[in-house]
Amino acid sequence: MSVGYNLPRALYVSSASSSGDTTSLIDNTLRGGNDKHNGEWIVATSGNNDGQITRVDDYAQAATDLTLAPALSNSTSSGDTYEKWAAPFPPARIHDFINQAIMETYGRVYDPTEDLSLHGDRFQARYSLPSDFTMVKRVFYRTGYVGDEVHPCDREFDETTDPDTPFTQLVQDEDFKHGSQALSITVAASASENDLLTDVIDELDMSGHTHLEFWIKSTVATTSGQLDILLDDTAACASPLETLAVPALTANTWTHARVALANPESDTAIISIGFRYTSDIGACTVILGYFRGVNNDKMTWLELPRHLWRIDKENRDVVLTKGGVDTVGSNLIRLQGGDDPALLTTDAGTCEINDQYVIDRATELALLSASGGPQTDADELRRLAGYFGRRAGQAWGRFPPLVGVRKAE
Repeated sequence: MSVGYNLPRALYVSSASSSGDTTSLIDNTLRGGNDKHNGEWIVATSGNNDGQITRVDDYAQAATDLTLAPALSNSTSSGDTYEKWAAPFPPARIHDFINQAIMETYGRVYDPTEDLSLHGDRFQARYSLPSDFTMVKRVFYRTGYVGDEVHPCDREFDETTDPDTPFTQLVQDEDFKHGSQALSITVAASASENDLLTDVIDELDMSGHTHLEFWIKSTVATTSGQLDILLDDTAACASPLETLAVPALTANTWTHARVALANPESDTAIISIGFRYTSDIGACTVILGYFRGVNNDKMTWLELPRHLWRIDKENRDVVLTKGGVDTVGSNLIRLQGGDDPALLTTDAGTCEINDQYVIDRATELALLSASGGPQTDADELRRLAGYFGRRAGQAWGRFPPLVGVRKAE
């Protein structure tokens, strides 16, 4: 609404004083004679028509009734709020100017973001950037954490001993990500939903942890929650305290998973861990490697020197040098960077950059769009556009300079 208030006689905000139908909006606060508001724009801002835009086709002063075209989806109700915009300033155009103002900052302003989805393995040098990163400023690697080993995956899960189990297990040393071994679980085609393997662990108090971390690989692609990891203080995960959805997996690709504990305050005596085939995804092999509980707020980091990493813009990858691979080792990687500010799609959307710049620049664009000639008092509109343009320029100058940024695209 701030843009509308900056525009001369452009915006009126009110509410319906009584109920109408899909083409009728009645508001006894309106003034002016018949046809006074013809051609103006209506934006419903509450009720069943929230967000819909229509136009005034006719106005009857005696009934203070705005006839709307096209019709709204639902009848108007007493108390429904709305915005009324002057004919030269269609709301859809104002929304577009706001987004134009945001897009003009691309490459100059970023919405800060951080990512912990990558993990070193002593060999890998190239990592795909998270989709929401358009620049990377710093790369860190974890050097310490407060945590506990939950299961090393150097032994079979043998707590449950159902002879009809559809799982075949093998501790192998050919395909692993941590230590020197991993547990391969071959799932037969006969497996059905919620088939379960569990193993006994030494009693563990995980109430001081926030996340469970582990390596996992599947020969078939999965979506989040088709496989689960269970933690329980009763044998065989009979009544799990934690049901942790394994994130989506790409076929034949190792993934380092970090899953937040839902109820850490209750996880004071964990004695059983489970692997559950929650959805029937067919025959497959799943490899598990090293479960540990960690506290997300108690980790130590070192910054990876800038000469040990670069950005491959064409493939959107972070690439480590040989020295970078050796330095990171088998540790969690933290990226600090940013993405382009999000465009606004609703009035309730949150602007991720300086509000004043967006308001002033969108106002300037709106005024320029309406300054069509002498009959529209072009000189005055352009004078106002210049004023808001200068304000936008001042706000632009207050954006912090980008130092040490490496762009991803």
